[in-house]
Amino acid sequence: MPIIESLDITKTYVTGDVRTEALRGVSLEIEEGEMVAIMGPSGCGKTTLLNCLSGLDDVTTGKVIVEGQDLTSLDDDERTVMRARRMGFVFQFYNLLPVLSAVENVELPLLLGGMANREARGRAEAVLAQVGLEGKGPQRPASLSGGERQRVTIARALANEPAIIWADEPTGDLDRKTANDVMDLLRSLNKENGQTFVIVTHDPEVGAMCDRLIRMRDGKVVDEAEEVS
Repeated sequence: MPIIESLDITKTYVTGDVRTEALRGVSLEIEEGEMVAIMGPSGCGKTTLLNCLSGLDDVTTGKVIVEGQDLTSLDDDERTVMRARRMGFVFQFYNLLPVLSAVENVELPLLLGGMANREARGRAEAVLAQVGLEGKGPQRPASLSGGERQRVTIARALANEPAIIWADEPTGDLDRKTANDVMDLLRSLNKENGQTFVIVTHDPEVGAMCDRLIRMRDGKVVDEAEEVS
């Protein structure tokens, strides 16, 4: 069974008299442990697809099944719990709290999930070390480089040991070398941990580092290609 499956999903936004069809009948399967890139021109529906697959947004019609669970049958609270327990998120602009240190940013979702203080701190320090930031825990985001801030974001996504990590333009705010370093890190984490990565990107070099490309245009999947190493 695929870890992620969408069945003919659509997403329509309505603003007054204007209807925008962001997704138009998308069906796809992603296997456990795959690293998949979703690519396409701006406005094609890439981020909308990620948001619908992860349960951040509702679909208009169709079904999304994650780890055998139909997300469309869950209410908002149930989807929130599932995301907290089974998913991690990495975004382009980090979304780190500037008043907290790196380790505090990583441990915060663990504490909110009910983990004891000492266990959360130990887990946060361990994942910071895993992403190459051992010793950087006390520093606040403003004192870190862009690549280091993104590594903190990745550590936060890894902290709850999720089955799936969703990444929306994770290298979009980084220079080429730092972007390659971040992708090398994601690739190694995927191989070492067996976690499933779904990455929205416009960068063909990022796409080339993934197992498979899902190409979109005008709200539809138009092509899929397996990368040959």
